[in-house]
Amino acid sequence: MSDEEIVDPSHPRYQSLMIRKKVAEAGAKGMLADSAMIAHGRGEAFDYMLGEQTTDSAMEATREVVARLVNADRPVLSLNGNAIALAGEDFLTIASQLGCPVEINIFYRTPERMGALIGHLKMLNAKLGLDVDIMGGVPDARIPGLEGPRGACQSEGIFASDVILVPLEDGDRCEALVEMGKQVLVIDLNPLSRSSRRGTVTIVDELSRVTKNMIQLIPEKPQPTDWDNNKSLQASLNHISKNLENRFE
Repeated sequence: MSDEEIVDPSHPRYQSLMIRKKVAEAGAKGMLADSAMIAHGRGEAFDYMLGEQTTDSAMEATREVVARLVNADRPVLSLNGNAIALAGEDFLTIASQLGCPVEINIFYRTPERMGALIGHLKMLNAKLGLDVDIMGGVPDARIPGLEGPRGACQSEGIFASDVILVPLEDGDRCEALVEMGKQVLVIDLNPLSRSSRRGTVTIVDELSRVTKNMIQLIPEKPQPTDWDNNKSLQASLNHISKNLENRFE
C-alpha cells in the first residue's frame, strides 16, 4: 500500500488494512521473508472466523501468560520478523516492564534481514526511551534436536530461559523448546497448529490485541493457575464454530 493509498477510517476493514500495511512496509525495508504476507494472511483468516475480537478464553489465556512471565526467573520474548513488524514497540514495552531481553529468531536468517530487524528494534528502543537488551545477532548456543537456522540462539537468552513467549511460532521449534523443559507461551490465531497444541499456554488472538492487553495486565502481577491448555483451545474452537453458525442464520 503506497502513501497515496489512504484508507478511510470508516472502512469496515480499516484495522485489517492498516495491519497489512505494516507488514508490507516491513517487507520493503528488508525485515521480512517473501512468504511473510502469506503467513499473515493465514492468521487473518482465522481472526475473521473469531469475529476479529478478543474472546473470553483468549483474555483468560493472556492473563495466564502474563502471570507466568511475571513469576519467571529468566523470561525471554522470542521475536520473528512478523512479530516485530506488527508490534515491535509493544514488545519492547513489555520487555521493559518485565525487565527481560528480547531475542530475534528467524527461519530465513540472512545477515541483511538480521541487520534490518536489529536496527529497527534499536530505533524503537531509542524512540521509546528504553534500554531493552536486544539479542539474537551473535548466537552462541543451539536448541537441541532442532536443525537449521531456528536452532541458533544465545546462551544468555533463549537457551537459559525458563519461560519463553513465542508469538507466531513454528511447530518444530515450539516442540523443541518444550522438550528442553521450558514453559512455552504461544500467540497463534490457529488453535489447531502444532504450536498451539504443544505450547504450555496458548493465546488464540491477534498479536497486536494481545500485546496491548499484556501491557495493561503486567502491573496487576497476576498469579499462575493450574492451566488446562486443551480446554482453552476447545473454547476457541467452540467460539469459531458458533460465530460461523451465526453468520449464516
